[in-house]
Amino acid sequence: MKIAFQMDPIGPIDINADSTFRIALEAQARGHELFYYTPDRLSYQEGRIVARGWPLTVQKVEGDHYATGPEQEVDLASFDVVWLRQDPPFDMFYITTTHLLDRIHPDTLVVNDPFWVRNYPEKLLVLDFPDLTPPTTIARDLQTIREFKDKHGDIILKPLYGNGGAGVFRLTESDRNLTSLHELFTGFSREPLIVQKFLPDVSKGDKRVILVDGEPVGAINRVPQAGETRSNMHVGGRPEKIALSDRDREICERIGPLLREKGQVFVGIDVIGDYLTEINVTSPTGIQELERFDGTNTAQKIWEAIEAKRA
Repeated sequence: MKIAFQMDPIGPIDINADSTFRIALEAQARGHELFYYTPDRLSYQEGRIVARGWPLTVQKVEGDHYATGPEQEVDLASFDVVWLRQDPPFDMFYITTTHLLDRIHPDTLVVNDPFWVRNYPEKLLVLDFPDLTPPTTIARDLQTIREFKDKHGDIILKPLYGNGGAGVFRLTESDRNLTSLHELFTGFSREPLIVQKFLPDVSKGDKRVILVDGEPVGAINRVPQAGETRSNMHVGGRPEKIALSDRDREICERIGPLLREKGQVFVGIDVIGDYLTEINVTSPTGIQELERFDGTNTAQKIWEAIEAKRA
């Protein structure tokens, strides 16, 4: 098959952690033809969805992990699969790429389905499952957020469309910084904030459970550094081996059919204790860590699912 990757620049990636790189490596091993472009090189041209990029080969060699052919302008409708894999922020630039890719899907299979990526970003799809999640409020107005804090005491405050642990604050019952933080966030953004009751179990780790076509394939545990609330690997969280619990499987049984129905082939959910906190569909990570810990080749399972859909 002809496979195009819409992703952030490939040069600086960590080849031992980047999930897109592992997916590309597996595709190449399966005989597929790779093409790579960055999202700023995607365009609509008189009825066609076009990308300017490069034929791509990859290898797991530090400092020499990729090679590209001559730059080309291609019609993405001529490809079998396009991967939507750039990292958030989930802003209007990101959303516009989903609108453009909508125009070739599903004749060209876009993974994950861009319509539902647009409508199910990380912190919003969980709202469909309130019984699985901690108490949550989404609001921009300070009074609503203050009332939530008065009710629950210890809370987590973060940007609704943030990523990688950036801008995440814990406010304990005695903390007096809510008003200042609200001024800070609303001073540079028109987006709402999301507030959740703090879960003490985060000290034991924030579990990333990986699902392929709605089925759980494994999990890794991300443990925060001493003195840190955030467990994201982007901010120093330590990945550890962990097994799926009965509660993890229960959560996956509830959300899996919806993910499969909406074309979300590769998804990573976040679970703290017994609670689902995020459903990551934009650019989930964790498959290389899972493969190192227990030998699960998630990239192989992803391509088996995609190849079956294309067949």
